[in-house]
Amino acid sequence: MKQLISIVSALVILCWVASCKKDSLITSGDARLRFSADSLKFDTVFASTGSVTKSFKIINENNQRLKLNRVKLMGGAASAYKMNVDGIATTEANDLEIAANDSIYVFVSVNINPSAANLPFVVSDSIQVSFNGNTRFVQLQAYGQNARFLRGVVLTGNNTWNKTLPYVILDGVRIDTTATLTILPGTRIYAHANAPILVDGTLIINGTKTDSVVFAGDRIDPDYRDLPAGWPGIYFRGRSKDNVLRYAVVKNAYQGIVVDKPSVNANPKVRMSQCVLDNIYDAGIRCVNSSLQADNSLISNCGNNVNLIYGGNYTLTHCTVASYSNLYVNHKNPVLIATNAATQNGTTVTASLNAVFRNCIFWGELGLVDNEVVVNRQGANAFAVLFENCLYKALSDPANATLTAVVKNQAPRFDSINVNKRWYNFRVSNPAAPGVNKGAATSFLKDLDDKNRNVGLPDMGCYEQQ
Repeated sequence: MKQLISIVSALVILCWVASCKKDSLITSGDARLRFSADSLKFDTVFASTGSVTKSFKIINENNQRLKLNRVKLMGGAASAYKMNVDGIATTEANDLEIAANDSIYVFVSVNINPSAANLPFVVSDSIQVSFNGNTRFVQLQAYGQNARFLRGVVLTGNNTWNKTLPYVILDGVRIDTTATLTILPGTRIYAHANAPILVDGTLIINGTKTDSVVFAGDRIDPDYRDLPAGWPGIYFRGRSKDNVLRYAVVKNAYQGIVVDKPSVNANPKVRMSQCVLDNIYDAGIRCVNSSLQADNSLISNCGNNVNLIYGGNYTLTHCTVASYSNLYVNHKNPVLIATNAATQNGTTVTASLNAVFRNCIFWGELGLVDNEVVVNRQGANAFAVLFENCLYKALSDPANATLTAVVKNQAPRFDSINVNKRWYNFRVSNPAAPGVNKGAATSFLKDLDDKNRNVGLPDMGCYEQQ
């Protein structure tokens, strides 16, 4: 009997200890907390004012109670989102306890008028959860305006995009190797921060002077619309071919246009005509052992305006390549670098390089760059770089290059530059500017403004003063 009493007593004590532990509060920073979702995406395309509710669970996986110091909607009362925590509608809940091995629900609703022009295409916010010195976030994402939304799409066959509604790209778009995407005048494409445009097939952009095709980031609200690196950029990869860009504007990207590997046929992999690449964090144009032809185009205010690496075949005619240090992009690299070398797996490799720069302006200000054009040759591969009727800024002429009728260290006299107000007009209005009437005759009879170049000798750069 005494033995039985002892056993019962022990069981009672164990149950009491377990119950006490379960009722005690865990304060360790290693406490286990799990969310049923790390993000909520409201994928409904709102045709009118839309309201959608989703939820996630906060799960206490410990054998003790856990206190949530804070559950906060970061956008507060001004957010498009509304939050309900464990049955209470609030923007911030404090000191919430979750029982051992239990959970609470957080409901989130969003109400958006997609016709409001000042909204971004993707409306984002987050919910902060703080406990025991830890901070976690659940991301919130919803469509903000009417548009065609594409998430991680692979395009096959022949495709045409038009300007009826803008395109918003989430998680990227890839043009397959046998596919062609034709983009008609006036089309607007807005890409999310994780959404590159990958071209394995063919991209044809048919913009016009009055209806350019515009690529930009999807954050068009005032605090974000002028920031560089808002989306990855456009990448023409190994098997891509016969790409043509006419009157395309690419802005606010991490990299503008990246062209990789040689053309698979006799044509340049990319042909650009009357295009603008602006406010790009890294390279405006980056070509790696590839081929590109550009005319009457502006590449401005990029971290690395034009980088031609590991050889290739390139022709730039009537292009203005210029950078001014500003709040967003510091001018610390030459606006043009052309080299036949690259580093792969710690080893320097070289290839043939053929590059012709004709009637171009290469200029930079307010930075730390002495030589705005740099040409580098390594190895014994075929190498030919020509600057013909170009204006550039440099303490010393580019080595390994042939120079014909160049203008050196004479300011191009751009119409107006105001870095503080972010106003950049790279036209030349002064008839006495050093690049006016100093170009060589070419087959390109229109400038970036679609003005005639056929009166006398053409001007250097993408704009004609005449």
